[in-house]
Amino acid sequence: MSDEPRSEPRSGHSSEHSSEHGSIFDGLIEGGDSAQWAFGTDFEDPLAGVDTTVPEGVDPAALAAYCLMLGDDALVLSQRLSEWCSRAPDLEEDIALANMALDLLGQARLLLARAAAADPGVVPALPDGSPVPAEDALAFFRDDRDFRNVRLCEVPNGDFAHVVVRLLLFSAARLALFERLRASRDQVLAAVAGKGVKEVAYHRDWAGRWFLTLARGTEESHRRLLAALDALWPLRAELVTAHPLERVLADAGVGVDPSSLAGEVDAVLDQVLAVSGVDRPERAPLAGVAGRTGRHGLHTEALSRLLTEMQVVARAHPMGRW
Repeated sequence: MSDEPRSEPRSGHSSEHSSEHGSIFDGLIEGGDSAQWAFGTDFEDPLAGVDTTVPEGVDPAALAAYCLMLGDDALVLSQRLSEWCSRAPDLEEDIALANMALDLLGQARLLLARAAAADPGVVPALPDGSPVPAEDALAFFRDDRDFRNVRLCEVPNGDFAHVVVRLLLFSAARLALFERLRASRDQVLAAVAGKGVKEVAYHRDWAGRWFLTLARGTEESHRRLLAALDALWPLRAELVTAHPLERVLADAGVGVDPSSLAGEVDAVLDQVLAVSGVDRPERAPLAGVAGRTGRHGLHTEALSRLLTEMQVVARAHPMGRW
């Protein structure tokens, strides 16, 4: 022990005063149990006050499965976009990507909640007493084979050109779908689409502007853009290919047949390609296995890795308290 005199704490606070009051963070964890923070705190039911009655003549299980398709697209792509946080070329685009990730996360939460309300049987079983809400159970406690997102959303991030191309391909199709989904007989889907149209319109326009910038920028930016387009183009077909369930719900006035959007989506993409001076890629669609693709639960290995990282905290604390 040193014999040197102790210096007094700054700002006139004595060490006894600091010890008496402790850390300002002491009250955040009751009883020292950090598990209570696994799922955040005090979130309300995202569908509170909304009529969740299943439209007459519609199979609740089919409606739930359709909501999972659209919700999983948003959830998985949101996760991929969030990986860009602090890695974008500048602060403005870093914030833009984070905000777009939050837009998609909000859509995912509503759609997964709608799936659970339509058919509670889709929600994974958790230990008795678990406070995990249904939409979080669907996000964090399903395995990859239970996800129904298109494979475009799950492939690993590449460079900045890669995120621009992926977001352009996805949002062009998503916006066309949401514009029609606003007329859905299901009030929740109509409301999600009504709000989502404004969000996804911004996503598409942001991606389109950056596509043009990269295409007409430097030789290196042009090269990277073409490489990203070549890699991702084969995955776009799933966005405008109808699963049988989508056709059924489209016929019922609840969903949208994505194959009916192909011409509209192509027109948007061709316009962006033309103004950017980029040729339309001649790449065949990525085949499924025996006709099965992401909508059927057949995914790339990348989804398993993404879910492992995304779900680790939730699975470690299934009794986490809100």
